[in-house]
Amino acid sequence: MSSSQGLGGGIGVTSGFTQLCKGLAVVLISGHVLLHIFPSFISYLALIPGRTIPFAWNLITAGYVEQHVVGVILSTIGLLFIGRLLEPVWGSKEFLKFIFVVNFLTSVCVFVTAIAMYYITTQENYLYRPLSGFHGVLAGFLVGIKQMFPDQEISPLKIKAKWIATLFVLPCIAVSFIVPESAPYLPTVIFGTYMSWVYLRYLQKKPETNLRGDPSDEFSFSTFFPEFLRPAIDPIASIFGRLLCGRSEASNEAKGYMLGGGGAALPGSDPAEASRRRERGARALEERLAAERLAAGASSEDRLSHKDAAENV
Repeated sequence: MSSSQGLGGGIGVTSGFTQLCKGLAVVLISGHVLLHIFPSFISYLALIPGRTIPFAWNLITAGYVEQHVVGVILSTIGLLFIGRLLEPVWGSKEFLKFIFVVNFLTSVCVFVTAIAMYYITTQENYLYRPLSGFHGVLAGFLVGIKQMFPDQEISPLKIKAKWIATLFVLPCIAVSFIVPESAPYLPTVIFGTYMSWVYLRYLQKKPETNLRGDPSDEFSFSTFFPEFLRPAIDPIASIFGRLLCGRSEASNEAKGYMLGGGGAALPGSDPAEASRRRERGARALEERLAAERLAAGASSEDRLSHKDAAENV
């Protein structure tokens, strides 16, 4: 597909939303409405670190509960528009699994961070501030876009999709310093970005090949950063790579699948398969845009035929 079309150049702005994404959007909207009607439910649905034990289900429910109307609007829009790109490529089952795993791992990381900050600062607001929202998963979706469509141009912004996750996190960090009220959302965004990369890099299983992860150099952790920083980032990233897959290094080195730049073996991963997966993603995007163009053309022809019929009458 030509870069001029890009990820933002599709025809039919509201077309192509999947049934799964529509259902999840209903969940997000219903959760917000429920909190609006019953405000006390926030204590049972949001992540409140000081009460997570015994309310451990908060680690799951918090990601699907938006406390503010702006949050539910942005989350719903992001889910619908990004979901129609990723779900056809991954499949509905894997798309749902991605959301569940990233949401859960992000909540666990936020919980641990809040507990640590309490012990460091002794400020109780780290324990009892309700934390919730879909923005961690949205950040993860952008990592999925980076993986599947790295060289596609985002039409309104004139940037390649491989930078979209970075350009989402950086403003969030800046805003958290300028607007202190937004700081509690920052850990969710950062951990959502990182845990989604961990899942896609090491854990995502491909049923058609029985392989896991994406070991390609183009999806290494250092690619989130400008090139001049990558020599400093790669050694640090390789430490986490060894921690995540160290148990399988010996058995996988025999297969020849190595983590680019870090020297750590990835369990059951194949760089060639990662490249083919990105090609399939690009083809799926092109096919969807072509289908939307055909649908738009057919709709236009119908309108013209109805107009001609009306004029003849």
